[in-house]
Amino acid sequence: MNEDKDDQILNVSGYLFKPIRSEAIKPLREYLKKWGMRNNLKGTILLSTEGVNLFLSGQRHKLNDFLDKFRNESGFLELEVKESWSDHQPFTRFLVRIKKEIIAFGVNDIVPFDYTSEYLPPERLKEWLDQGKEVVLLDTRNDYEVKVGTFDNALPIGVENFTHFPEAAARLPEELKEKTIVTFCTGGIRCEKAAPLLESKGFKNVYQLEGGILKYFEKCGGAHYKGDCFVFDHRVALNPNLRETEVRQCYACRAVLMPDDFHSEQYIPGKQCPYCQDSDHQKQSKELENRNNHIKKYTEVLPGSIPYENVRPLKIPENADGMNILDFLDSLKFRPPEESWQEIIESGRMKINGKSLEPSTKLKAGTQIEHHLPGTKEPQVNGQIRVIYEDESIIVIDKPAPLPVHPSGRFNRNTLQYILRQVYSPVVPRCAHRLDANTSGIMVATKTKEYASILQPAFERGQVEKEYRARLHGHPDVEEFTCDKAISKESTMAGGRTIDDNGLAALTGFKVIKRHEDNTCSVLVRLLEGGRTHQIRIHSWALGYPVVGDPLYLPGMQMGETQTISPSDATMCLQSSGLVFIHPSKGHRVKFEAPIPNWWE
Repeated sequence: MNEDKDDQILNVSGYLFKPIRSEAIKPLREYLKKWGMRNNLKGTILLSTEGVNLFLSGQRHKLNDFLDKFRNESGFLELEVKESWSDHQPFTRFLVRIKKEIIAFGVNDIVPFDYTSEYLPPERLKEWLDQGKEVVLLDTRNDYEVKVGTFDNALPIGVENFTHFPEAAARLPEELKEKTIVTFCTGGIRCEKAAPLLESKGFKNVYQLEGGILKYFEKCGGAHYKGDCFVFDHRVALNPNLRETEVRQCYACRAVLMPDDFHSEQYIPGKQCPYCQDSDHQKQSKELENRNNHIKKYTEVLPGSIPYENVRPLKIPENADGMNILDFLDSLKFRPPEESWQEIIESGRMKINGKSLEPSTKLKAGTQIEHHLPGTKEPQVNGQIRVIYEDESIIVIDKPAPLPVHPSGRFNRNTLQYILRQVYSPVVPRCAHRLDANTSGIMVATKTKEYASILQPAFERGQVEKEYRARLHGHPDVEEFTCDKAISKESTMAGGRTIDDNGLAALTGFKVIKRHEDNTCSVLVRLLEGGRTHQIRIHSWALGYPVVGDPLYLPGMQMGETQTISPSDATMCLQSSGLVFIHPSKGHRVKFEAPIPNWWE
């Protein structure tokens, strides 16, 4: 495979588990982007602190020039690649991405650089199979890849995504622990983690096929293999001669299509295939579309914009036992916007169990009084709620701003919770956490009390990874920084918080992504400890870099008087960009991300 083919494209793939210092990853990414584009390469390079994983295509001399520079100047001298040829460019662009893992797995104590299972050369595997040696060939790939082709009598692990491998491995028969197992995948990288995991679970004789199926094809052809090998580019699949086959992938549902599928009346290239109607993806997409259309229709006229009688409950605390109602109401921090408490009581709009109270009525701790507000009309909010994922237990929402999450103050019906419960009735969605009204982005709600009892405590205990995007005033002196200032327990009259040495502990991490010419910067933010009310807004403000558009925490350490902005005001540039948590019913780790907002760049 080393001869020059001027009229064809050379494709290479390879990986190497070798630690990269975290501070070196970003400069390496920029260097590789520059040289890759200079050599007119296409494909993807994944970088992480555990190593590199790449899929590239281009002219041979340019690819070799790039790989030589990469190996010599980054220290990856041991990087080997597998080659194949194609008549066309299988990739559309060139990307260099920084990832947590170069192959997502989610098991922290599996570190291939420190330990990996014994490699089995392709020639040795063929020899074993020729001899009829008793061996379990474990296919670690996804189900749709197995459909395209696999080794004779191979055992598929049975997953839709490699991150599910640990769960699937736990379901393997106990008797396999005494067998000789050879794990295999496309190019070998998945087995670097799958095989050691099996060993850690008590499987005694585990090998991994060196170089995966593609290297086996190169060394041994198609012996003992049936079908083709799925690859993650526009070629879709390669035969044992490492040439592109007729296998295709549906543009709509991503189902793998064999040549027989092309004759179906339901196959329309670039639009649909025979599997679209029945595919989970297509079904979920349709359900989400219907759900979002329902929300859009319901919020065309916001529920709080139509005058109604609002009833605000107020529970009597222990320290108010025996007080008369007027004295108790006068002691509260908040005041009614127009009338006095006495006028409200005398008009009969303070009640217990529907019965109006007198100014001298004595209160009993633990009882609940009701403040009736006829003709209530709530301030306008942004009702453009979008559900991005839904299943039997959770609803993942891209929340717009401004939109309060829970009923409070001037907002009751114009809240996320109220709107969701009207749209999903008789199901009663429960928001598992909260965002400020002015903050947009990813939120998750549960559909039952059972799932709420699992997910809400995970948020409270800090077991959910949260990431935010923000645009801040000013240019910090460093790229990464933190703030650990304690935040007050009590709110101000405007509903804000302050820095208080005796307050609640909090720790926030900031990373500058881009500095803008208008003396603002785009940053990624993580809540490292706390999750306090307004934590990101207060900490950035306290450091002298307040959030752009924040109506409360203003530049110059000034405190504003307005809590919630209106839809016509300038956007507050803070977004919940991502959540990672353990799914309450499926039990595995899930991640959801929000679209990049316009203000980010």
